[in-house]
Amino acid sequence: MGDATIESPSWRLVEVGRIVLIQGEGPYTGRLATIVEIIDHKRALVDGPSSDPKLAVPRQAVRLSDVLLAPFVIPKLPRTARTGVVKAAWEKAGIDAKWKESNWAKRKEQRERRKALTDFDRFKVMRLKKQRLFEQRKALAKVKASA
Repeated sequence: MGDATIESPSWRLVEVGRIVLIQGEGPYTGRLATIVEIIDHKRALVDGPSSDPKLAVPRQAVRLSDVLLAPFVIPKLPRTARTGVVKAAWEKAGIDAKWKESNWAKRKEQRERRKALTDFDRFKVMRLKKQRLFEQRKALAKVKASA
């Protein structure tokens, strides 16, 4: 028989050290935390000692249905680590910087900015889009004419 190589799938697993984005109706919706302990198959203990106060989450139990698993993991985080240990590991792994560079965070920020626009701001955006489209069509026509 031949050698068989077994590879684990590249899914985002619920594991200690996994960074999660909290969803749902709570006061910490939209904030980052890390899984510190898995309570059971539906709940986990999370702690989010972010340096950014808009992203910080106190230690609490959350339902796994109320979190989204991010692609970031704090490596070798011990189970039930205290907040100080989690904070040190969080900063060492550079989670805040990685999060701000992710497309996920950029899209979220863009949605918030668009939500805050006034009527006049939306009008200015519409005019800029029209100008951009006009310039693109003009460049395309120039290319077609030269071909």
